[in-house]
Amino acid sequence: MNGEMITFLVLGAAAGGFINGLAGTGTALFALGFYLVVLDPMRAVAIVALMSVLAGLQGVWIVRTEILAHPARFIRFLVPGLAGVPLGLMLLDVIDAGTLRIAIAVLLILYGGYFGFRTALPAFSRETPFLDGGIGLIGGVLGGAAGVSGALPSMWLSLRPWTKSETRAVLQPFNVLILITTVTLLFFKGAYDQTALRALVVALPSGLIAAQIGITVFKSLSDTGFRRLLILLTLAMGVGILVSELF
Repeated sequence: MNGEMITFLVLGAAAGGFINGLAGTGTALFALGFYLVVLDPMRAVAIVALMSVLAGLQGVWIVRTEILAHPARFIRFLVPGLAGVPLGLMLLDVIDAGTLRIAIAVLLILYGGYFGFRTALPAFSRETPFLDGGIGLIGGVLGGAAGVSGALPSMWLSLRPWTKSETRAVLQPFNVLILITTVTLLFFKGAYDQTALRALVVALPSGLIAAQIGITVFKSLSDTGFRRLLILLTLAMGVGILVSELF
């Protein structure tokens, strides 16, 4: 392992860890570009997924009270989401994942661009358990089919006038558990070989430290500031996905 590889692994882990600590999602968007310079796609995705889980557990811990206070809210997203992952993998045989990712990117850009710079943020306060479950299911399907499980839940939760901790108490554990499913599937595909494990050892310290810095910034945000951050992050996700697919 040379100096260039170590540098890109550390930078990717730091970028991904920070955004994970700050927003509870978006790790791959900020880290994957660094990893793909020095790793093949399967190993790069495997490292991003596992780093997202490890950094995300820190974020889950800081909102554990809110998770326990509203367990039904979290579960109605999660259970359909987990069921959606294998459905998404099955869809890979009949759809083009690249086309699907481009369609998702356009949706995220339109949403993030429209709401991200408005003075008044959208507010959808009515309880919608069946719709929430549907969002979770589609998030899981998109995670299995296109690797973007957090995109639709992020967009939907940014509409909710919840506190930042309530929002994160759904989004963060949803992403962590969907990604644990992804990590498990990648493990059985042989993605975590000696090269990947050495890369993980290099990346892990900077990723965990950066996640703590992101969590510190998260704590200083207002509830409205966090909602605006999620909306702008959907815009960034859309641009990042579109660029990766077209170029």
